[in-house]
Amino acid sequence: MVGKWHLGDQPEFLPTRQGFDHYLGIPYSNDMLKKSADTKVPVVPLLRDEKIAELMDGEGQRRMVELYTKEAVDFIGRNKDKAFYLYYAHNAVHTPIYPGAAFAGKSQNGRFGDWVEEVDWSVGQVLDALRSQGLDKDTLVVFTSDNGPWLTKGTDGGSAGPLRGGKGSTWEGGVRVPTLAWWPGRVPAGSVNDAVAATIDLLPTFVSLAGGTVPATPVIDGRDITSILLGQSKESAREAHYYFAGYNLQAVRQGRWKLALVPQPEGMNNKNGPKVADGLRLYDLDAEIGEQTDVAAQHPEVVAKLKALADKMSAEIGGKEPTARRPAGEVKGAKTLYPTADYVPNDVKKDAPKAAAKKSAAKPSAPAKPVVLAQAKSGDTIVSASAPQVGQRAFTVSVTVDTAQRDAVIVAQGGLIGHALYLKGGRVAFAVRNGADEVVEILSPAEVKGPFAVTASLAADGAMKLSVVGQDAVSGMAKGALPRQPAEDFCVGHDTAKAVGLYGKLIVLQGVVSGLSVTTP
Repeated sequence: MVGKWHLGDQPEFLPTRQGFDHYLGIPYSNDMLKKSADTKVPVVPLLRDEKIAELMDGEGQRRMVELYTKEAVDFIGRNKDKAFYLYYAHNAVHTPIYPGAAFAGKSQNGRFGDWVEEVDWSVGQVLDALRSQGLDKDTLVVFTSDNGPWLTKGTDGGSAGPLRGGKGSTWEGGVRVPTLAWWPGRVPAGSVNDAVAATIDLLPTFVSLAGGTVPATPVIDGRDITSILLGQSKESAREAHYYFAGYNLQAVRQGRWKLALVPQPEGMNNKNGPKVADGLRLYDLDAEIGEQTDVAAQHPEVVAKLKALADKMSAEIGGKEPTARRPAGEVKGAKTLYPTADYVPNDVKKDAPKAAAKKSAAKPSAPAKPVVLAQAKSGDTIVSASAPQVGQRAFTVSVTVDTAQRDAVIVAQGGLIGHALYLKGGRVAFAVRNGADEVVEILSPAEVKGPFAVTASLAADGAMKLSVVGQDAVSGMAKGALPRQPAEDFCVGHDTAKAVGLYGKLIVLQGVVSGLSVTTP
């Protein structure tokens, strides 16, 4: 992957932990500069894989498109003899606007136009690389954008033309963007298709074109739009398109009809737009693309149909009590990728007033002391500060268990990052989790009966080993040592935080643990 990520800058969220082999880019927007603790200059980190290649200040961003373009072209050259996937996400033309020196002042539309022209050059370089390697007829290229213009940024923010609203809104100007598909000989040249589709459709489409099948779980909301891209259909691949603002569903569209459910702001940080009355509003986008005339009264049957679709989807993944929404990944005490002079994690800010209040109302407490694990029993919880310190180091867990249960937690430390020992179908399991979707589980060869002693270890290179007395040892390979100390509690016989292991069903241990120890070299 090359370019802007913005799906989490903590190590467990980076592209290399989400399926990409390599990464070069800024892991969020180019306006999210923070002062370096060393230089006091606002910078953003340019990452190569998971390491900082450069701290880039504002003026340094003028080299960004050129760096990205070279990386993309080089990647194509290195992989010309095998199948590949390149996700190239420009930070340009997000504000602040920093066109490269070769393009500054060259357009007729100010610095915004200058940077657009540099992006155009970059895309041309990628297409030329495909042609020169003889890959153009075997490669699908999709060029699109993530949202509409940032209206409050003026000429630096772009324009949505006839569309109403901008970035941060659920008006068409906020989410409707042009898309180009290029595949010589497969995508009909010069064709136009107005079927509703979205970037969430690209994953299942690419999987289908590569001859694969999208797994049934977890549920993927996107649909295969191959027939639309290849000019074989002008019908949307899903029954409706849903416009969410955070977890709140604000509108739903089916074909020409768009039903607005609540008043919508005109854009991000834009409170000066025309006021919209409460109540349902229906727009006919074929008749009026600018969403100015409410025709709900003339089409009550359309309103009822779209409202039913909206209610169903909102119940599934919207609001405060969804039935099918997967939780977002979180990291407590998140740290910037480089030392900064002006950053405090949100959860630390949130907890600070509570901590201050407790501190003023009670006597200062003594520093946390390590707990004697050998005395721990099922049901005990040990706070992270007093728990075994296992981040970025090898460790070994040993314990003897006496229980008649076939499924139960033995020990669990952490949540998004951590490790766990547990019973699973009568066998002992050891799991190491290095991120939201990066968990490796190994199981004992046979079921255990009566009291049993078990030892599990994680080496610094990620090598896992599980030994149950009387059985052959088993091994596995995790991503590596835990990247940090687990922020959540150390639990004996249960797991109170985000599930560390692949438990299936979380069951508290009803039995006796003894001789528990966690040792590090």
